[in-house]
Amino acid sequence: MERAESNQRRQRPLIGLAKAVGLSTCYVGQNDDYHETEDAVLIAVLRSLGIDASSTEAAAKSLHGIEERRHDRLIAPTVFHTAGKTGKVLVNTRMLEIPYGRIILESGEEYPHRLGPDEGDGSAAYPLNGEFVVNAALILPKDIPVGYHQIEVRSGGRTQTATLICAPAEVPWSISEPEIRPWGWMAQLYSIRSRASWGVGDFSDLARMLVEAKGRTGADFILINPMHAAEPVSPLTPSPYLPVSRRLVNFTYIRPQDIEEYSLLGEESLAEVQSAYESCLPLNEDADRITRDAMWKYKMRALWIIYKLGRPIGRQHQYEEYIAACGDDLESYATWCLVYDKWGAPSADPESWVNRFDKDSEEIKALRRQYPDTLDFYRWLEWVATQQLDAAQDKARQAGMRIGVMSDMAVGVHPQGAEVWWNPSRYVRGVTVGAPPDYFNQQGQNWSQPPLNPVELERTGYLSYRNMVHGMFAHAGALRIDHILGLFRLWWIPAGMSAMQGVYVNYDAEIMLGILAIEASRVGGVVVGEDLGVVPEYVADSLIEHQVLGCVVEWFEQRNGRFREPGKWRECALASVNTHDMPPDAGYLNYEHVTLHEELGLLTGSVEEFKSSAVAEHDAMMTMLVDGGFLDPKCLQDEHANEQHIVEAQYKALKASPCRLLAAALTDGVGERRAQNQPGTNNEYPNWRIPLADSDGAPVYLEDLFANARLQSLSHVMQSVD
Repeated sequence: MERAESNQRRQRPLIGLAKAVGLSTCYVGQNDDYHETEDAVLIAVLRSLGIDASSTEAAAKSLHGIEERRHDRLIAPTVFHTAGKTGKVLVNTRMLEIPYGRIILESGEEYPHRLGPDEGDGSAAYPLNGEFVVNAALILPKDIPVGYHQIEVRSGGRTQTATLICAPAEVPWSISEPEIRPWGWMAQLYSIRSRASWGVGDFSDLARMLVEAKGRTGADFILINPMHAAEPVSPLTPSPYLPVSRRLVNFTYIRPQDIEEYSLLGEESLAEVQSAYESCLPLNEDADRITRDAMWKYKMRALWIIYKLGRPIGRQHQYEEYIAACGDDLESYATWCLVYDKWGAPSADPESWVNRFDKDSEEIKALRRQYPDTLDFYRWLEWVATQQLDAAQDKARQAGMRIGVMSDMAVGVHPQGAEVWWNPSRYVRGVTVGAPPDYFNQQGQNWSQPPLNPVELERTGYLSYRNMVHGMFAHAGALRIDHILGLFRLWWIPAGMSAMQGVYVNYDAEIMLGILAIEASRVGGVVVGEDLGVVPEYVADSLIEHQVLGCVVEWFEQRNGRFREPGKWRECALASVNTHDMPPDAGYLNYEHVTLHEELGLLTGSVEEFKSSAVAEHDAMMTMLVDGGFLDPKCLQDEHANEQHIVEAQYKALKASPCRLLAAALTDGVGERRAQNQPGTNNEYPNWRIPLADSDGAPVYLEDLFANARLQSLSHVMQSVD
């Protein structure tokens, strides 16, 4: 079968137009099967970008217009440069014109050298408005400092300014390397409660968990679920991977008693807060469910009481500085929260406020004027949440952790969330992102999230992405990027079409990886990219080149019915035994996933076939562990009795890999069997609502967590000398 587009197809205006704006008109699937994108899909996606391709003539006209606009500008709106190397910026000049440029550094100072033309550069002329445009170039010196600058180019009588992003060639590895390789725990923060929690794990629990993880197990980080901002009132979305804003922090994780002004409460107010707290305490005892909505009803009441108390002058000054520093990002979220609070949850309904009004609508301005205290309350909540998350990271560093918090970055945001509503130009309407069909999801996946607009990213110098990454690194020592392939390409699905009818849209990964490198270098941070599944070779090469760690999952390291020896795993990776989308190891070894798939009706074949496949996988894992010397074969005579030995054998195998970072699941440390999330379900399974429990189903409290004998035994494996 032909695995490339024919010349006839490539010469069509629709195909040329699609390629010109970054659409992949063909792709190779998971099973090495070749696909060409349907015309209807291309036309619909181009329409979502404001480009008319409704006919051959329209496509040709649109393509001509794009080419003319690109040649008419002096330079692209965003210019990328690698620090320490001599580079070039392409310039479109008129015939016989000589371009020059200057750089205004992010500090406001001017770079001391004027940019001159590359005398050896030049190419064919392009006719435009009765003249000819020539591609020239300016030299970018290698000593331009790392940062976000402005470049101003002059040619003839024209001047144009663009964003110049100067990034390190790779994410610097600044972690000291003693004899024990850096390792940490994976945790769902909401699920890990102390006896002082309000029914859900919070930032104070995180701070204690970090300190004790270092002091009692030697861990260097804790990878937690995304901390992105959520709804302001119930019902709260359980999934941390569908936030309303990735720029800001989820304030439902606040511990009210740790707010500085709590100590200033009068007797009556203190009693009210205490009453709200005591109403939440029974929630801690539920080993079956996390009940966020009940928690938030009481906690929000307590937070409002503390907010109304006011702040001392010094604290008020800090608060005002925070508001000024966050700027429009904070204002957008606080306003969205206010409207949600007063008018109810937004929806896709055309009559919903999120579709009827925008940030400049008089109705929205009137609501802000009517409820200034409520608006400010949501600003204040964000400030407090940020302070408490920062405090957790500070305590981790003080305890000696080499990384501390490893934050998780979700793929996207809620379609009716604050980011999309306040800044609709940043996102593309009429399409959602997902994944094409694969072995596990034969109908493809639709994640119902709008994609970032690549045109707007370039036009604004990637400002929204820069702010998001900067904001996350302000509270963490490492970032894990969920579905990092999305920096390279995303599967766009037009509205009204199935997930099978999509197209890959390409992004400028070089720029976004460069932004990650800039922000990581400024805090000595680490970047991990979740790159599981089918990864194109060019993506894998790019991640290695930029020193972005990939993800290795032991249960996925298999081919043709055999597990790969850990010594042959890749080095540039974070290695773990499992993921949050699987049952913990004790559950997986006991076929909990088979039972769950059968109960939820997720099987495409018979349960006997699925169980047979699971048993074969299980046996292959045992063979690898025994052959590698990680497991005594006698343990297989009674796997139930030797469950902990088998779990620890898998972590011994992890230690035998060359992977740069290692992670152990806290659920594996205590013998939990239930998965946190079951893909393909919504309320059929309590996704993201499973509290931490032991092998007997009893709740495990933070006060007892690191004294747990099973967890201590596993931590000794992780602390063994490499």
